[in-house]
Amino acid sequence: MLQKLIRIAIDNTNMHDDQQIIEGLKSESSRNQAFGLLVSKYKERLYWHIRKIVISHDDADDALQNTFIKVWNSIDGFREESEIYTWLYRIATNEAITLLNQQKKRSMLDAGDTSEHLLQAIHSDTYFDGDEIQTRLQQAIAVLPEKQRLVFNMKYFDEMKYQDMSGILDTSVGALKASYHHAVKKIEEYLKSEE
Repeated sequence: MLQKLIRIAIDNTNMHDDQQIIEGLKSESSRNQAFGLLVSKYKERLYWHIRKIVISHDDADDALQNTFIKVWNSIDGFREESEIYTWLYRIATNEAITLLNQQKKRSMLDAGDTSEHLLQAIHSDTYFDGDEIQTRLQQAIAVLPEKQRLVFNMKYFDEMKYQDMSGILDTSVGALKASYHHAVKKIEEYLKSEE
């Protein structure tokens, strides 16, 4: 009996391998279980990725739910040309940006007012528990242009490689490096001006 339990535990651990999850998703008999493993493996990372984009906990939850709905509905279209996490991050990023754009339209904000919306979200989010330094950093990030904000968050917080970001954002590595460099400079200037 113990051997059987150990084998089941090992099998469940192995199912967490992305390739095995993909194979499970392609089979009708194991699709639900494989999708559960996919959600379990990536929900926290995707939540925090989305949260850095939309700031608000409630908005991040909505975008994360939309992400997994889109993944479920389009899993048959995943062609494995990229890693599954790259595909998931691309969907999550697009869902977060779509949510921000919808909020801008509802609020009748122009593109420049996104920063103001994000700054307000930092101050009004009851789930944000950062100290003064973290708050200032988030404010500095919020005033960056959208692309620089995305690149900075992915590189600084997620420690993502430029090559992976390139697949997610469909941008060249050189352009991503330049965006990150400009973002860092702007953040440094913002923090110095706030002292």
